[in-house]
Parts: sequence; C-alpha cells; structure tokens
Amino acid sequence: MLLNLVEAVDLALARAMSEDERVIILGEDVGKNGGVFRATQGLRERFGSRRVLDTPLAENLIAGVSVGMSSQGLRPVAEIQFLGFIYAALEHLISHAARLRNRTRGRLSCPLTIRTPFGGGIHAPEHHSESTEAILCHIAGLKVVALSSPRTAYGLLLAAIRSPDPVIVLEPERIYRSFKEEVLDDGQQIDLEQCLVWRKGVDLSLIAWGAMVQDCLQAAEQLAQYGIEAEVIDVACLKPLDMTTIINSVALTGRCIIVQEAVKSGGLGSDIAARLADTAFYALRAPIKIISPPDVILPYFKLEQAYLPQIADIVQTSRALMEASS
Repeated sequence: MLLNLVEAVDLALARAMSEDERVIILGEDVGKNGGVFRATQGLRERFGSRRVLDTPLAENLIAGVSVGMSSQGLRPVAEIQFLGFIYAALEHLISHAARLRNRTRGRLSCPLTIRTPFGGGIHAPEHHSESTEAILCHIAGLKVVALSSPRTAYGLLLAAIRSPDPVIVLEPERIYRSFKEEVLDDGQQIDLEQCLVWRKGVDLSLIAWGAMVQDCLQAAEQLAQYGIEAEVIDVACLKPLDMTTIINSVALTGRCIIVQEAVKSGGLGSDIAARLADTAFYALRAPIKIISPPDVILPYFKLEQAYLPQIADIVQTSRALMEASS
C-alpha cells in the first residue's frame, strides 16, 4: 500500500490492536475525531469505545492512567497532542513509568507507549512545534524513538507497542503527509536499538532523526552532483543510542555533520559529537559540525523557515567541510 506517515501510524495501531486485545488507545480526541492529525481515524468504529478512549484535556491524567493500566497487564498507547504539552505528564513518566521495573526488582514492568507529534514546519504556535527530545533522552528507563518515513513509522511503532518497557514515539509533524511510500502490513517491526542507514557514502556522514532525515537525503542527492558521496544515518532510536553504526560510518568517511531541529545547547547532537570525539577522534579528518536552530524559542509563521535548518544549509556546510579537509 502507498501510505503517508500518518496513515502508516494508523495502520500500525490497527495491526497491534488486532493482534493483542490488551492494546488500549487513549488521549484527547483520539476516538470520535480520530486524533488532531487523524492518526487514529476509524479505530473507535473498528475496535469500540472500550478500547479507544477519549480523555479530558489533562496530560498528567493521561500519563497517570496509562501507568496504572500498564502495571495491571494492559498495553496502553497514549497520545499527547503535541510534544509541547508533554511536560505536565513528566512527573508520571520520570517518577513511575521509567522506574517501575527497577523499583519492583522486575516484578512489574510498564509496557506503555506515548505517541506525540514534534518539530516545526507547519506554521503553528510554539507549543505545537517543540523539539525538546533531549529532555526525554535524559530519563533513565525510557526508550525514545523518532519516526522519519511511513515505513519506519509502521515498524518502529509496532516495536514500541510490543516492548515490555515504556517507549516515547516522536512523530514529525512536517512530514505527516508530505510523501508516500510502499508499506506492507506484515506485522514486521524494526529493532528499537539500532540506527538505520538510508544512503551509503564514503566522503561524509550526515546524522539526523525525524523530519531532518528527509532533508539530509535531499541534500545528499545535491551533493552527489558535486562529486560528494554522503552517507545518511537515521538515528531512529534516540535512547538507547546505537553509537556503533554512527562510529562505523564516521570511521569510513572521516567527516560528520549532525542535523537537528532542536536548539544546539544541551541537545542530542552535542551528545553524539562528544561520544564521537571520545571513540572516533583519530578517524576524523575534520571537526564535527552540528547544524541546528539558534537558542531561541521557535518564532511564528514566516520566520519559521529562517529558524529551522534548511537543505541549502546542509549542502553549504558539507561542501565547506569537504574543501577545508581535502
């Protein structure tokens, strides 16, 4: 089937609910309206109102109820309408969901999935365009994944729902409906603990996640016209981080550019760069570069494009890095 990303999310949810009656969907407007982006459209009609639950506008309640459900044998998939709304739920995610297995010495686990749109590019106000994934990655006991295409949406979401521990699934708003690709409803999941290599290259490693993966792929096509073959790595699982794939890529190319929608200070890109400096320093032929927005809150509407990294920025930085290290 040719599906866009939001349709692939819906397909994966339907597959998971068909396979396991313990899977429960809950969140604001996920039932009758099918979710703010229509990622749960049709599920209430198919599986009933006891398994697709509309909740009040209360993220702390959604997270708390989900932790309770998961501790009692259910597999809740909770939607937080936007990443900028998740902060009210952090008390439950940090103090309970992430710690339940350790706190009970394995007697209880928390098979909870939190889905939430993230990132900019849809001309929405600040709380609807957040890229604060580094906050979530800092929480021990949580897994964090970022979708980048319809296929990865299907496979990673299935893996998250089947996981015995809590997983945060970040869905990039900007590419929800930007393109389609073939998605098989075969129930095959994607390993939650590995990076994905989207394009092979020998000159430069482009590291990204979420919507920025697609921008890096387009940048790589343009760079090929200049004789530069870039390898594109989709981090996919932000926590735990598969550094082996990243290190192997940089060991081959000797050059690395990390592209993120999050601000640079305290971001995941800085963490990856630090680990590369520690483990792959002697393979580097040039300094590691991070392309990211400035350390300000995302501005509205027309200024949004000036804030977010652009394909032209990736191409320009890549060419400059190649020239400086040739």
